Amino acid sequence: MKLLFAGGGTAGHINPALAIAGYVKERQPDAEILYVGNKGGMEERLVPQAGFEFRSISVQGFRRKVSFKAIGENIVTVKKAVSAGKAAKKIIEEFKPDICIGTGGYVSGPVLRAAQKLGIPTLIHEQNAYPGVTNKMLSKKATRVMLAMPDARKHFKEGCRFVDTGNPVRGEILKIEKEEARKKLGLDERPVILSFGGSLGADRINRSLADIIARSANDGRYQHIHAYGQYGKWFPDLLREKGADLEKAKNLDIREYINDMPVCLAAADLVIARAGAITLSEIQVKGKPSILIPSPNVAENHQFHNAMSLVSHDAAVMVEEKDLTPEKLTEEIDKLASDPERLALYSRNAKKMAIDDASKRIYSVIIEVLSSPKS
Repeated sequence: MKLLFAGGGTAGHINPALAIAGYVKERQPDAEILYVGNKGGMEERLVPQAGFEFRSISVQGFRRKVSFKAIGENIVTVKKAVSAGKAAKKIIEEFKPDICIGTGGYVSGPVLRAAQKLGIPTLIHEQNAYPGVTNKMLSKKATRVMLAMPDARKHFKEGCRFVDTGNPVRGEILKIEKEEARKKLGLDERPVILSFGGSLGADRINRSLADIIARSANDGRYQHIHAYGQYGKWFPDLLREKGADLEKAKNLDIREYINDMPVCLAAADLVIARAGAITLSEIQVKGKPSILIPSPNVAENHQFHNAMSLVSHDAAVMVEEKDLTPEKLTEEIDKLASDPERLALYSRNAKKMAIDDASKRIYSVIIEVLSSPKS
């Protein structure tokens, strides 16, 4: 079996592809896998690290703003699209895949289009509740459209062959339970709040959490695990300015990055985070109540739609960044943390939405399509 993956630009597109590829390799060690990504993208580093062969093409998206600079960049985009299509066709003809799988991002466009023209079965995997432009475009001729969130269906045109698969979730997330996680982290029975804004950090989230974290340093009401990110190295100093003694406050765990997310997530009573697709899938499989703060700086405002998928199922609270203040966030945290019944309801409803066998489902789709290529 020969599989070609295409996707990149963000970890949200890359990690699902790597998870699927890893699952396939576990079941068919002799499967040949090639990953095609964007030259200079983070996939160029992550894919070889995961042990898979990588080839690159050069592609970029269109600028939607009207300006002379944007026009110039869009001319370059068109030229790259033409050359990327030719490069993708050459890679496919050389590798001869049995099936091509796209997980989103600009780079998947020319690769899957070339595969479709060559008559190779194509699968697309959409991680978000609001699909990206590339996946919507590719869906018209895709053999299957695999969805992480059923709400995405309404944004595709009729005629697509949908399969609800969920987002692949790391096995470590599924294995560890709350009591074991708390013991590992040295936590007691007080409420545990886990908060983060991504590996780079989110300035508004950091600043909005500073007051309540500093308060907990003094009153000990909550135990906080907070990651301030690469661009938030100033955060511990801000907490000190607000009167927090970080050396004495044993109920605070303030770090740049969370390397042991499976443990921290399992230990949490309440999660405060952005609304990236993979984050939400992990929140759901662990049945964690959450306060979601969608990033407004993403394509198609898809994090808002992701968050709404949980809010509409009474599984989370959403605070849009335009409404985010220290006072508002403190109020929402205190309200939720002091209401065990509401926390339990959100936990149950999040768990009901979870798909914890996404990789298995996706593998089944691959096998089904390969068994009957014209299906």
